[in-house]
Amino acid sequence: MSQTRHVPVMLQRCLDLLAPALGEPGAVVVDCTLGLGGHSEALLAAFPTARLIGLDRDPAALELARRRLAPYGDRATCVHAVYDQLPEVLNRLEVPRVQGVLFDLGVSSMQLDEAERGFAYARNAPLDMRMDQTTGQSAAEVLNTYPPGELVRILRQYGEERFARRIVEAVVRERAKEPFSDSARLVELIREALPQSAKRTGGNPAKRTFQALRIEVNGELTTLERAIPAAVQALAVGGRIAVLSYHSLEDRLVKQVLTAGARSTAPAGLPVVPERYQPRLELLTRGAELATEEEIAENSRAAPVRLRGARRIREEAG
Repeated sequence: MSQTRHVPVMLQRCLDLLAPALGEPGAVVVDCTLGLGGHSEALLAAFPTARLIGLDRDPAALELARRRLAPYGDRATCVHAVYDQLPEVLNRLEVPRVQGVLFDLGVSSMQLDEAERGFAYARNAPLDMRMDQTTGQSAAEVLNTYPPGELVRILRQYGEERFARRIVEAVVRERAKEPFSDSARLVELIREALPQSAKRTGGNPAKRTFQALRIEVNGELTTLERAIPAAVQALAVGGRIAVLSYHSLEDRLVKQVLTAGARSTAPAGLPVVPERYQPRLELLTRGAELATEEEIAENSRAAPVRLRGARRIREEAG
């Protein structure tokens, strides 16, 4: 697994999408999901006059990325922040507008590879799943304390789990005997709760439940709902955004924001459309782009990825 650890997903395509905006001296690009710094390092190398701001909520990843990007000196600024805090970070750094924004959503390689973080269902580990272990409640706390109805909602909404009610009934029964603390017990419970037919297809039967818990623990979708519009707002005219999503819920949110920005808001029948109704964005991808077979062979984590890009074509109307 360590072989895939440092292979950034769809790297060349992301560089190509952002390139037209990053060639000018003084261009600023924000990597909203710094992780281990793979995309950021490539951006700094490809655009020698650009400045990079990297955000990550995970202090361990941030420290590793800082070391990796140290050769670029003050061209790289690493900030401990969640990506919906982008406006505050830019304000603090006195950067009014940026030329590029990159999001590589989902769990970082490091978080998946380090068993003690509790993200992976394939190995036993404490049920934690926090991207920032200094704050918030763990997956075990969610599992042990949430009301049954709330757990069912989370599994259905965030995991798209058809058998949410069966799984939650089993969780509630078991947590009354002993609180959950590790992933192996939860994986075993899910296997037993699901009907035989559901276990024959779709990989590990615990996958959807673990995804749902991770999204809840880290507030991923509510954070993304704020972050994508904020990133679009931060772009200068001509600036570009590229977003890598790993499941349909993320991709749907990204698509909604970008397609809404690329649409005219003019009332029907206007002979001349005033500027304030014109689209603010131009879409740079036809739908969502997928990784190539070669990329997936090199890094299996690229298999579910969906890439969308857009360019800012005008300011907000006053």
